[in-house]
Amino acid sequence: MKKDGHILIVDDNEDLLLSMVQLLKPEFERIDTLRNPNTIPSFLSNNKPDIILLDMNFSAGQQTGNEGLFWLKEILKTDRYAIIYLITAYGDTELAVKAIKEGGTDFIVKPWDPAKLIVSLRAGIKLHRSQKQLEKLESTKNILQHDIDSQYDPLLGSSHAMNRVYEIISKVASTDANVLITGENGTGKELVAREIHRQSSRADKIFIHVDLGSITS
Repeated sequence: MKKDGHILIVDDNEDLLLSMVQLLKPEFERIDTLRNPNTIPSFLSNNKPDIILLDMNFSAGQQTGNEGLFWLKEILKTDRYAIIYLITAYGDTELAVKAIKEGGTDFIVKPWDPAKLIVSLRAGIKLHRSQKQLEKLESTKNILQHDIDSQYDPLLGSSHAMNRVYEIISKVASTDANVLITGENGTGKELVAREIHRQSSRADKIFIHVDLGSITS
């Protein structure tokens, strides 16, 4: 099987890092290690690993997991699609569950089963690749949506009648109600519809315009 995947391991235990590298190096394309979590930001500024294995405790005597939770949140600030596996000691399942609620993907309990660990990491790599593809598609969608919206001028006017229109748009945009917009051709019905969409909770979704007059019965 061709080796694939980039894994970063962050743990202050040198023996653990060594054993991890020996186990994973034959299975994956690239393995990087960090002993000091403070070097995570600089590393991630130049590298995009598929998976980050993150210890929950770094300072001597600390068993709260707060350090791991802190760095988990810091990593997700820079990459919301980061796949982070938390390294925990046996019996810290409650802490691991808390970390997953904060955005972690999975957790590894020491001592781990080598075969299960490798399978889990391969699944994590596939998840990361699919999420990056999703991110790319979302970016493309946003660009297309912006280009389409830029073709339509915003609503203009400050008359009493227009102010009433703005007021109604503001009220209905925050609801899930169906809205029927009527008026003569050229009065700006589509502009009103687009403005309702822009102010709604679905503003990040695509506005689909269908010209019923062009549909044959």
